[in-house]
Amino acid sequence: MWGYPEPIERLMEQFMRLPGIGPKTAARLAFHCMSMSKETVAEFSKALLDIKERLVECQICCNITEFSPCPVCRDERRDRSVLCVVQDAKDVVAMERTHEFHGLYHVLQGAISPMDGIGPNDLRIRELLTRLAGTDDSVEEVILATNPTVEGEATAMYLSKLLRPFELKVTRIARGLPVGGDLEYADEVTLAKALEGRRSL
Repeated sequence: MWGYPEPIERLMEQFMRLPGIGPKTAARLAFHCMSMSKETVAEFSKALLDIKERLVECQICCNITEFSPCPVCRDERRDRSVLCVVQDAKDVVAMERTHEFHGLYHVLQGAISPMDGIGPNDLRIRELLTRLAGTDDSVEEVILATNPTVEGEATAMYLSKLLRPFELKVTRIARGLPVGGDLEYADEVTLAKALEGRRSL
């Protein structure tokens, strides 16, 4: 039985490593790559390498950045009394799109998920606590803006308990976001309303 040539099979296997990509989509993408010029394929492969070689983690907020500290942490105009805790770098971009939040961020790089083998020690929680206990004594409020999923809620509750000894105002973004949704996919108005309606924990 005839199958795809080995280079196409290999490329399909790589595409199927991406979330939401099955065999049919992988085949379509692989054949599309064949129609691309050699220069375009080179640019594509360089872009993939660049995200591994040029990006680092911000030494302050743990966000993904080209230079550490990241632009947000370096910006003296940001309100340093408010710290917004999010799950990942995509959520920082989503929050920035609202133009409603002017404080600083802390990126957890995930959420507590026992089913996936992700516990508190796998997240940037230690860095958050060190940050609050150390030089960042200007923080007065911590907004827990984890996703409104089971994992996000569990992470927010876990953090709220850890933050009690710091005697800070700890709030959770309001339910303007659909339960089970991700910040990344929320529109600006919904996210802005969720921010405005945050509540104390």
